[in-house]
Amino acid sequence: MRLTGDWLESRWWRGAAAFLAGALPMFAFPAPSLWWFAYVALVPWIVLIRSAPTGRRAAYDGWLGGLGYMLAVHHWLLPSLHVFTVVIAALLGALWAPWGLLVRRFLSGVPSPGRVAAALVVLPSGWLAVELVRSWEGLGGPWGLLGSSQWQVEPALRLASVGGVWLLSFLVVTVNVVVAVLVSVRESRVPAVAGLVATAAATSAAWVWSPRPDTDGGARIAIVQPGVVDGVDSGEKRFAREEALTRQLAGQHLDLIVWGESSVGFDLADRPDLADRIAALSRLTDADIMVNVDARRSDRPGIYKSSVLVGPQGPTGDRYDKMRLVPFGEYIPARSLLGWATSVGKAAGEDRRRGSEQVVMNVGHGLRVGPMVCFESAFPDMGRHLAEDGAEVLLAQSSTSSFQSSWAPEQHASLAALRAAETGRPMVHATLTGVSAVYGPSGQRIGSWLGTDASSSQVYEVPLARGTTPYVRLGDWPVHAALLVLAALGATECLRSLRLRRPVPPPRVPPARTAHESPARPGR
Repeated sequence: MRLTGDWLESRWWRGAAAFLAGALPMFAFPAPSLWWFAYVALVPWIVLIRSAPTGRRAAYDGWLGGLGYMLAVHHWLLPSLHVFTVVIAALLGALWAPWGLLVRRFLSGVPSPGRVAAALVVLPSGWLAVELVRSWEGLGGPWGLLGSSQWQVEPALRLASVGGVWLLSFLVVTVNVVVAVLVSVRESRVPAVAGLVATAAATSAAWVWSPRPDTDGGARIAIVQPGVVDGVDSGEKRFAREEALTRQLAGQHLDLIVWGESSVGFDLADRPDLADRIAALSRLTDADIMVNVDARRSDRPGIYKSSVLVGPQGPTGDRYDKMRLVPFGEYIPARSLLGWATSVGKAAGEDRRRGSEQVVMNVGHGLRVGPMVCFESAFPDMGRHLAEDGAEVLLAQSSTSSFQSSWAPEQHASLAALRAAETGRPMVHATLTGVSAVYGPSGQRIGSWLGTDASSSQVYEVPLARGTTPYVRLGDWPVHAALLVLAALGATECLRSLRLRRPVPPPRVPPARTAHESPARPGR
């Protein structure tokens, strides 16, 4: 199949095609959650880029496709950030411009078997490099990593325990490259099929080898989700609703009760009456309660979002201050330059303050839990470090009240499945307004979700597990391997360029000889 037609000669039509092709992977993520589509969603984009007449055009196709990808995966931000969402997507989309150059470099024309084989390693490595850069908190964090579309596929979750979500992204891009070659270059189908077989063999071996978590006991954990509470005194009303829902949990032999993000809008040191009410709930239910305080602290300047543990006697002293903040939602990067964003959307009027370290807490029944807040559950390294520090259960306290009617709540809840599979530790995702969910040590769903329209409490039987996954031990090794591949490619290209630029000496022409003359002594 070849991309032909006059419309591809127009930069505007071609740009529109690149934008739409880059947006296609959005359907692999929740809410549609067509996980299988991820393995072919990049094919139109790759085929378009490989047909680019010049490297500059390939870079444009990569950039515009990246713009489409970022805008599609984050489209639910439009009501909050408006045009600024497009600006951010355009800036981050530029990260795919070098990837476009790589696609054309290895797949243009009729690629040789060697080029096809190299493409199956280099192009996924280039994609991982893009995901690594945009995963930096200041650029929005690792939301919408391609591998996270596989959150409900059991074999993929097994692979996540080996190499994290990064290994899944690498695999998905590799399959897309193979399919793109199969459908666009008939002459290169044999090496493409060979590459697909090799990928399947390596993936199967990793799947068979990857250890399964050893379950050892369990814990009864309850989630309290009050739902949307608006109007005057919404903070007091929400607290009263959470209080009422928690009372319903009395006598259920719980190990822990978890409230969502911003479930308490007042510093408990300033409001001892609220601290006493939560402590009374702890005594009633015979369980510690993990609340989330979003308020100005009394012991230091600034507003913090903090996971605070409250026991029968009041706050236990265990506290985790959120470390990674949502750009524009919780702080304005370079506020002196970008502070105008508050006038065009729902950007933070005042920057939240950051915590300094992750914390593992011992709850009342001897359970060790590692809390995260909101989109921190998107960062693979945070769950890994908590597992290394001895957390038996990972927790995420979240709120998606600003995005109730979008795909954001389902996307956020699905991330916990990846974190559980990566670490071999169950994860509880408790929200203020939904979706709340719980996953076991292998990433499997436990019980049912609490949807965006739910206002209730629910108890989950959470299996615990022992042992350490390869991902926890080895870390982000797929990313490191990808960077080594790109470094080797860069070194090879530099050496090749130097060889091409090196002047070639003219050929030596032997002196002419005659019948009566010697070249060394003319005339003799």
